[in-house]
Amino acid sequence: MTDTPAAPAAATSDAAPGDDTHLRILSTTDLAGIDISLADVVATVEGAYRTLQAGQSDNPRKLTVKPQDGHSVSYAMLGRDGSREVVAIKTSYKHGLDKGREEQHYYTSLTLYDDVTGLPVAMMDCSRIGSLRTPAVSALLARELAAPGARTALVIGTGTQGRLALPFLLTTLPDLDRLLLSGTHPEGIAAVREQLRTHFPDRDVEIVTDLRAAAADADVIVATAGGHTPAAVEASWLKPGALSVLVGHGLAPSTLHEADRVIATSEAQMNVTGTDMADAEGKLPSVDAEFPPVLAGVSAGRTGADERIFAYNSGLVVTDIALGHRFAQLALAQGLGTEVPLWR
Repeated sequence: MTDTPAAPAAATSDAAPGDDTHLRILSTTDLAGIDISLADVVATVEGAYRTLQAGQSDNPRKLTVKPQDGHSVSYAMLGRDGSREVVAIKTSYKHGLDKGREEQHYYTSLTLYDDVTGLPVAMMDCSRIGSLRTPAVSALLARELAAPGARTALVIGTGTQGRLALPFLLTTLPDLDRLLLSGTHPEGIAAVREQLRTHFPDRDVEIVTDLRAAAADADVIVATAGGHTPAAVEASWLKPGALSVLVGHGLAPSTLHEADRVIATSEAQMNVTGTDMADAEGKLPSVDAEFPPVLAGVSAGRTGADERIFAYNSGLVVTDIALGHRFAQLALAQGLGTEVPLWR
């Protein structure tokens, strides 16, 4: 069976927060056992964007700290979801950016507070939240910005973000009939295939070795590769109407600078985290539109079938808050987590 669409989750929580002396901790293991459909994730993330665009949520610019030698990077993000009435703080720290993937360390957490009662909801490992939220956003970008009749999708990279990219794309673009994958890690390729067959057991992916030829065939490209990838799709390789979505690495700066239209989930965040796509003078082009108003129909996304569109997917904390709160609802309903007397 395929991952069938589900109705959007209710914004309010059925599980009441605890008290003002305890904090419920939801571990990686707690969250791993929670069953949630891809359609539920997409609906939750989309709802967060629409609430933000409606002016009901707050999503301040993230704070970034990075040492001069670039061996680590850390972020702090504060936000408020107005429909769920939840305030949250997310932290993210990655160490070993100058080393291979197996030597890197990554920690991310999300702490939620109920803004009606003023009580804490939960603190959780945010890695699964991010691994679902990011490909869901890419899939929403593809749904709104892909050329009419898009049939071929190419994913570059087989890491955390690459492994669910195709199942999410099929959730929002079910007419895709050719799925391409560019990757070099055998275990990553196997993981991509496993995830695809879990959600869409009748589908398989083609492993490509000629990236230029694959990019020329693709209607949608989602670049999720790590910083050490040699993959770099150039603008001249793209077909008319192609959509290129940048999550990690795998696209050359020309795909941004020569695009007919540029869409970003957040222009401010692109200017902070997208500096590797700057031109020779260290500049990034202005975006034509941000994604929340495009999704809400306030701003234009694609304006022509042959436009080559570049979309920058950087995480907005309001999407983490919405999806984290959805996980907290499910976890608290199942009695998961550990109560810690943090403020006693």
